[in-house]
Amino acid sequence: MRLAGTLYRGVIVATVLGLGVGSVLAGEAAQNGQTQRPNILFIMADDHGYQALSCYGYGLNQTPNLDRLAKEGMLFRNCFVTNSICGPSRAVILTGKYSHLNGFPRNDGLFDGTQQTVAKLLQKAGYQTAIIGKWHLGSDPTGFDHWEILFGQGPYYNPPMKTPQGRVLHEGYTTDVITDLVLDFLKNKRDPNRPFFLMYHHKAPHRNWCPGPQELDLYKDVTIPEPPTLFDDYATRGRAAHEQEMTIAQHLTPHDLKLVPQMEKFTPDQEERFYKAYEAENEAFKKANLQGDDLVRWKYQRYLKDYLRCVAGVDRNVGRVLDYLDQSGLAKNTIVIYTSDQGFYLGEHGWFDKRFMYEESLRTPLLVRWPGHTPPGSVCEKMVLNLDFPETFLDVAGVPIPEDMQGRSLKPLLEGKDPPDWRTSIYYRYYEYPGPHMVQKHYGVRTERYKLIYFYEIDEWELYDLEKDPHELHNVYGDPQYEDVVRQLKAELARLKAFYKDDDTIRGKPDRPAESKRG
Repeated sequence: MRLAGTLYRGVIVATVLGLGVGSVLAGEAAQNGQTQRPNILFIMADDHGYQALSCYGYGLNQTPNLDRLAKEGMLFRNCFVTNSICGPSRAVILTGKYSHLNGFPRNDGLFDGTQQTVAKLLQKAGYQTAIIGKWHLGSDPTGFDHWEILFGQGPYYNPPMKTPQGRVLHEGYTTDVITDLVLDFLKNKRDPNRPFFLMYHHKAPHRNWCPGPQELDLYKDVTIPEPPTLFDDYATRGRAAHEQEMTIAQHLTPHDLKLVPQMEKFTPDQEERFYKAYEAENEAFKKANLQGDDLVRWKYQRYLKDYLRCVAGVDRNVGRVLDYLDQSGLAKNTIVIYTSDQGFYLGEHGWFDKRFMYEESLRTPLLVRWPGHTPPGSVCEKMVLNLDFPETFLDVAGVPIPEDMQGRSLKPLLEGKDPPDWRTSIYYRYYEYPGPHMVQKHYGVRTERYKLIYFYEIDEWELYDLEKDPHELHNVYGDPQYEDVVRQLKAELARLKAFYKDDDTIRGKPDRPAESKRG
């Protein structure tokens, strides 16, 4: 077991006295307040691509409140996910284990809440645990003292929330409602004598990107820059890139594009304001009768503006919470983490959504502010994973990290240290095929320069030289110049599969084979 030194002594005392470790830690928390054990605020958006945070420098939008975390803490440039899809990413963050071990590889299952999770470990150690917002794991949360979650994906307006006491209906924009509930927990429901672990999870900016009342007119007179790969033709790639169903050109629906009535249950005032915001532009679009590339460009602008409006709502609400932490004095002893459940395509390769191991969905934003520990304005270039998040929570709390967790604590990096044995490659695996967007199953390895992907059910390989080809347009698998690179990467891929105990099963059962394409 990897035990923090101070906690190790607590474990010995607890053993001698015949007490549980959690009782000892809870007692210490009550005696010492929160000076030794930080509060942990984990903020996660849904589908928030790193390109849509201004601190990452892509020039699409402004996110001043999220940028504040980068200015006052650390920005991670190379944070990746192990499986780029909503529910499985959340299961990884709860368990510190890859999908094949935590048993939640696709969005269509129920998370096994009886297994070990970081919430249970922190709860046992005396932390008050809470989750508010999007859950998306099918089963009810376990290991949380307080929980209020959306049903499934949840709507953008007037969300019903599931609680231990039953269903509660809220009126308002969901991003605002979730933040109201978070602030209510911080102000009125938390135990001031215990440190808290609070998971604050937004629905936004998930599809179908309905902006809130305060952001509906944002970007009205702005043209969003197009990515250089908007009209990618996938010339050097195989079936997977050609057969997916996530293009802006063909797969954004009239519902996505706000050309037909939404499924939201608006109040009369919300409904009038929402549809009024699109009325003039929709009329102009119908008259223009756009075709070809001009139509794709119009769809891109509508999609990106709505997406960025939803991001602006998240940014505004995170600012509300950061302001409260400052005003209440909690900020001094609270580590704040901001991330997304994965990356997202903002028109790159002509796509929306995620799933592929290509960079825009593999990489996710990560900002961490930890006063007194993390130098303000610092940047980390190390390769880190969402797999590392629960180990980090435990480490900063002084709680032992179980040996069966597969990630590494980011605490040394947050404290400005440079561990000589830090990873130089990452392993990725995606399972959900056939399914939404029809992305083939694949796994692969990414190093600092190269990415090797294997679409294993159609037996196709792809190799990218990220130094020469950062947009991943040129598959060089089969190029004689890269024979040695392929050999080395296949060996590293085999090593990583063995290291992470991936034997092509899910909790010991065979991964179900691909079925015929759905209708």
